[in-house]
Amino acid sequence: MRALMIAIMTLLPAAALAQENAGTGTDQVTSYTLDNGMEVVVIEDHRAPVVTHMVWYRAGSADEPPGSSGVAHFLEHLLFKGTDTLAPGEFSATVAKQGGSDNAFTSYDYTAYFQRVAADRLELMMKMEADRMVNLVLDEENVATERNVIIEERNQRVENNPNALFREQMNAAQYLNHRYGTPVIGWQHEQPKLTLQDARDFYSTYYAPNDAILVVAGDVQPDEVLALAQEHYGAIPANPDLPERMRPEEPRQMAARRLMMEDPRVAQPYLMRSYLAPERDPGAQEKAAALTILAEILGGGTTSLMAEKLQFDNEVAVQASAWYDAMSLDDTTFTLLVVPVPGVSLPDAEAAMDGVIASFLENGVDADQLERIKMQMRAAQIYARDDVNGLANRYGAALASSLTIEDVQDWPSVLQNVSAEDVMQAARDVFRPETSVTGYLSIPEATSDTGAKDTLRTDDPAPAAADTQDATTETTQ
Repeated sequence: MRALMIAIMTLLPAAALAQENAGTGTDQVTSYTLDNGMEVVVIEDHRAPVVTHMVWYRAGSADEPPGSSGVAHFLEHLLFKGTDTLAPGEFSATVAKQGGSDNAFTSYDYTAYFQRVAADRLELMMKMEADRMVNLVLDEENVATERNVIIEERNQRVENNPNALFREQMNAAQYLNHRYGTPVIGWQHEQPKLTLQDARDFYSTYYAPNDAILVVAGDVQPDEVLALAQEHYGAIPANPDLPERMRPEEPRQMAARRLMMEDPRVAQPYLMRSYLAPERDPGAQEKAAALTILAEILGGGTTSLMAEKLQFDNEVAVQASAWYDAMSLDDTTFTLLVVPVPGVSLPDAEAAMDGVIASFLENGVDADQLERIKMQMRAAQIYARDDVNGLANRYGAALASSLTIEDVQDWPSVLQNVSAEDVMQAARDVFRPETSVTGYLSIPEATSDTGAKDTLRTDDPAPAAADTQDATTETTQ
């Protein structure tokens, strides 16, 4: 595997390697700040005459007032209703007529709206997006209609999926005070209570240029983008009363938490454990980089330590994985998951998992594995530059999470500079029982032989790492 990765790296163009080593470079990423406080980021890619236009608001579900869970996602839906100049649905219909596509998504820390169109349609996108930043028309009728939509969305994605319900309970147990313990889509009992005034209040507070980031990526010139941004967004007044971004702080966690959930729809029982973990911070990404590599070492794939010990050497599990989401405004989580083979109990699988962690803490990092993971990450970061949408998302999510352009550009080198001792220190710091939540999801004994299944396929018995965070809810138009 090491030889293969070296061969792949050798075949990469020298220019691409140099470009990756230097970050994205100021000749490709240009930033401005309009007089009204709106941040503008331009990422040039002239290989195809297309552009991705995104507006990110530094407001997500973790910024919602207590008792109004889900209002950020609710408002995201409502932004596809009409404005003073656009009829309901006309926004997306116009994008489609231009041969483009559009959508939006809500996370804990931000809400983003995007369109992908031909480069010469950029001005039209800006005109429409700027329009709905200030001219959204809301009334009781469209609020009632869309409230029913998000209630049904929760029914389909959460209530009908025991894995989603389980993750919801895990998050609630992990965060004792912080809003990350509240689901992005909203609690079931609070969704029906969302009102027109709730939506208007959130809109008038956060949907302002001084709380927004414009990211334009593709076949564009920075000065032309700036001129268009000044014309369409620059005229919008800032919100002088934009509140400081303050969240309830997580108190000191002093006791490990455990939960057990049963549901007859479960396809295969599994256990999950999460630990409170630090996020990427501006100018101080080293701890997050070490945790990123730790997740790869322990459970990043079939060559990971957990897979080797639990799936192949001892045949305890059919799946064993670990993941860490570094992109977060506040403390995030480091998570382990084990799906035992039939006949192995969840307590036995947990004991085996704990044995792997204990052995790793005692024996340390394998130097060859560390080098291989770094090389794989480096190659993945180079190839990721081919995805303009991915670039726009990377910068937008980072900036909306308090990071800087320099942090994004420095991230590859920060990862490469992680040492074996950095990884071990990260492991010692994160694997603290008092900050952990361990959960079992299983089938009730009375129904365990009935063959009842949920929507999870038996060949994919546990949620993928990217799906377990429940951190983003996307609107499909």
